Amino acid sequence: MSLLKTAPPGAVRSLEEMFAIAHAMEHEAATRYAELAVRARTEGIPELADLFERLAEEERGHESSVAQWSQQRSGKLPDAADIRWDVPETFDEEAAGELAVSRSASAYRILSMAVRNEERAFAFWSYVAAEAATPDVRAAAEKMAHEELGHVSQLRRARRQAYHAERADRPRERVWSIVDRLGGAAVLERRLARRLDKLARRLSGDGQLRALELAAQSRTMADEIAPMSSGEDGGAVEDVDAAAAAERLVEDYLDVGDLAREEDVALQAQSLAKRAISRLAWLRTLAADT
Repeated sequence: MSLLKTAPPGAVRSLEEMFAIAHAMEHEAATRYAELAVRARTEGIPELADLFERLAEEERGHESSVAQWSQQRSGKLPDAADIRWDVPETFDEEAAGELAVSRSASAYRILSMAVRNEERAFAFWSYVAAEAATPDVRAAAEKMAHEELGHVSQLRRARRQAYHAERADRPRERVWSIVDRLGGAAVLERRLARRLDKLARRLSGDGQLRALELAAQSRTMADEIAPMSSGEDGGAVEDVDAAAAAERLVEDYLDVGDLAREEDVALQAQSLAKRAISRLAWLRTLAADT
């Protein structure tokens, strides 16, 4: 499932709507993990059932925190009636369902799936912040994105513990996939910068300034990536338009964040992803307005 399927169909207009969406997402995750726990226990895999139950409990805690925050900020509990559109999926139900009945599934694989789900939620809230209708919604969405990164970090620590407990060897090909992916991203960032320069020449006013600003940002991001990359283009960089390049880069950075076992690389990839999501949101808005 593409992480960008979490992109909302429109701007979030109020704190009430934002809290309702956040509460619905956390409730959905808690419900799905609880269902998977029952499924795994029915299949006679109690150790996986215990892990899914633990994840469900974590999500219920997040759900409760959102409810308390909503009460403090808006004076009421989250209300699904405040949501104007279907909440995009951030839970990879297909992968989770396969793991729940797999006797070869491990804690490491399940925690990797959970990390990915939280990264989808991070991408979603970063997108909401970029497109927020008001400053208070933007600030709250940024806080939600930050909270999701906290959840990612917690799950990563648990995943590392599971990795060491299972005494798995670190696959050499996974190391190379990260550096090659970053090499491709660096090439694509520079191509995107050139496309944004061309786009700026067709725009005027604030649009032109924003395009030039993003072109400069793309070059900066390419320079940031260079020390972490293999210096190669990864063999997967094609000539695409600005929006397609921007979307590909979001996917690349989130993939690197998920693959990375070093915390500093993961955090850097998440920082790159946040900027890339904001850039993609602007390009999509520009396309919708023209």
